[in-house]
Amino acid sequence: MSTSGQSGDGSAPGSAGHVPADLPGHDRGGDRGGNPGWDRDGDDGGDRAEDRDGGPGARSEQVLAGVVREHASRLAAALISLLGDFSAAEDLVQDAVETALRRWPVEGVPQRPQAWLYTVARRRGLDVLRRESNYRAKLAELRWPEAAPTDDRLRLIFTCCHPALAPEAQIALTLRVVCGLSTAQIAAAFVVPEPTVAQRITRAKKKVGEAGIPYRIPSDEELPGRLRSVLAVVYLLFNEGYLSSTPERAQARDLVDDAEWLAALLAQLAPAEPEVAGLLALIRLHRARGAARFDERGRLVLLADQDRTRWDRQAIEQAAALLTRAARAHRRPGPYQLQAAIAACHAEAASFEETDWVQILVLYDMLTHLVPSPVTRMHRAIALRHVHGAEAALAELQKLEHDLARYGLWHATRAELLRELGRADEARTCDEQALALTVNPAQQALLSERLRWG
Repeated sequence: MSTSGQSGDGSAPGSAGHVPADLPGHDRGGDRGGNPGWDRDGDDGGDRAEDRDGGPGARSEQVLAGVVREHASRLAAALISLLGDFSAAEDLVQDAVETALRRWPVEGVPQRPQAWLYTVARRRGLDVLRRESNYRAKLAELRWPEAAPTDDRLRLIFTCCHPALAPEAQIALTLRVVCGLSTAQIAAAFVVPEPTVAQRITRAKKKVGEAGIPYRIPSDEELPGRLRSVLAVVYLLFNEGYLSSTPERAQARDLVDDAEWLAALLAQLAPAEPEVAGLLALIRLHRARGAARFDERGRLVLLADQDRTRWDRQAIEQAAALLTRAARAHRRPGPYQLQAAIAACHAEAASFEETDWVQILVLYDMLTHLVPSPVTRMHRAIALRHVHGAEAALAELQKLEHDLARYGLWHATRAELLRELGRADEARTCDEQALALTVNPAQQALLSERLRWG
């Protein structure tokens, strides 16, 4: 959790989420992706299932886990569009997963597992509709496609982000149902207890049904009022993909792919919205550095130590140009544009030593004016260290103890500053606290190494 290697990426707009940090280093990135279609193979940056140890049953469960991660949210979106019922759609997906867990170890993994899951869910749905008398009229109208429909998550995202729901509920519901994140992952993004998130999701599902919220992309007149929550969803999805909040994997490239793809769709839908362009530029700027984020052993590489010759300079130039066009055309700097500008300062620097920290601090001053959240202020303190020194930065961090005492990056950042000030024992205690609050395996490895070497 080094401040010396940090990229100063800010916090999420609104009340939810934060920019993920490579502990230490706050660097972001990932592999560049394309349209996350139904038949695209997932890749989370680890070994493929067939390359791992274990018998047929173990391999089946590994493949199934990847399919669920990659396709369950799309399957749920397709089923919701057909059934108009969130809970029923999720039940069908769960039934299909349980059926696969029983049959794949015996029969083998099908050649197109995601299509197999859809077929099982479809048959199960028809069975349910036939049995339930209150669904008979709907059954007469329903025409299930034989094959899985095209990706429909953008329309479902707008359905979940309806103004009839509270903003926190909108984002939590969308991340769970549309993006497939667990309640634990969403709770980590919001920095709130998991039961709180579960309650928000349950109430939101009930509200969608009771209010008869339409399943569609809003009209041009409605669009501006709905974009803020939708952008927050895509942003948090990218955060989770960039650096996972679960112990299973360090990053999730499939989620990063999806976030960029959805941001690009939003840019086509709302070309005159500068914050949409800002978010897309932000994602692409970080992805352009993805090849240098991890070494050959899967260990995090801090921003200060990254091989900048491996950065995608063309992608950086294109993303910066996108941001510049949006800024010049609209002159309405918002949180995503400001974070993209901060990312551009890092990406365009020829070396870490040449980073324009004064400009980054100015941008953080603007960002904290718009988003005065504790995480935003923490990242500003990190930038402050490079301009006014560790003592000034530590004083700012101390003001955030009440809000961020359960946030591992806050402890790790304090550790680095304390170490720089010669307070080694206090620094070690902070590193230990950070490790206790961290579940990402790459972050844990980095903190453990720091503790071993003192």
